[in-house]
Amino acid sequence: MTQSSTATETAPRSRAPIYLAIAVLAGLAMPIQSRINGALGLHLGDPIAASLVSFCTGLILLIIISLVVPWARAGAREIPRALREKRFPWWYLAAGCVGASVVISQTYTVPLLGVALFTVSIVTGQTLGSMLVDSIGFGPGGRRRISGVRAIGALLTIVGVIWAVSPRLATTGSISTLLLPTIIPLVVGFLMGFQSAANGVQARAYGTPVAATLMNFGVGAIMLVIILLVRMPSVGLPHALPTQWWYYLGGPLGCIFIGLAAFLVRHLGVLLTGLGMICGQLVGSLLIDVVVPAPGAVVNGATVAGTILTLAAVALTSVAGGRTRTRRN
Repeated sequence: MTQSSTATETAPRSRAPIYLAIAVLAGLAMPIQSRINGALGLHLGDPIAASLVSFCTGLILLIIISLVVPWARAGAREIPRALREKRFPWWYLAAGCVGASVVISQTYTVPLLGVALFTVSIVTGQTLGSMLVDSIGFGPGGRRRISGVRAIGALLTIVGVIWAVSPRLATTGSISTLLLPTIIPLVVGFLMGFQSAANGVQARAYGTPVAATLMNFGVGAIMLVIILLVRMPSVGLPHALPTQWWYYLGGPLGCIFIGLAAFLVRHLGVLLTGLGMICGQLVGSLLIDVVVPAPGAVVNGATVAGTILTLAAVALTSVAGGRTRTRRN
């Protein structure tokens, strides 16, 4: 006797647009975080130290929430029990390392690429990574078939990135100087699909996405401390911490992004959650580079057109993903 089973708590149709809207709003936090962390990296003269500061501020906020809010405190108490009972594979905790890698890529590459180009690169990786996660059934959304339309959407996303990058390729003295900063967020974005899936599983095991986000920031902070200590003898100490308060908003914004992703992935699946956040990232990054451009940012017709094409590809993939049924066992 066989039973139909799905690993997703699919959202009712009436609530799905609300969840997608929340995903878009959450996506707006990432380009702001990217700009703040990029500026912090320049101020400290050390991207790793800036990443650690960002993670520590987020971790402190999560600890306070876990101590003050009753349901968050209950989730934090559930963490050791879930780990002891092996409710999920231990290596799912590596999602925190992916989170740390996202912040490192922001501090390294945003000053070189600008927020818009960084975002277009990272969302391409997110799209491809989310598709792979759904196709192999790694996340709570179960296993989903990659249709021809979704494959076309992924291809158009890549074309949009190349188009958006083209102005910088034409003006840079060496393609290699721009190629590496573009590849870094592309790879990190690819891993973000696995991060969202792993955090979604942990949120279900702990009973709240706050606990999953707390573990994410804790693991990421440990990773950054190790990297900082290993490289300190060769690079020396970072510069003094800034006194302006806004430099420390990157961590709380990361809490919002990761926490909402862990919550939404249970209702929308990895792909649709990622796509909704991608829409927010694309719009927010262009606005930031237009209103308060970072050094090295280039926003012209090709950058805008490439971003619009990427956004259209995301919409196409979203429609195809929404029509795809979860495979039955």
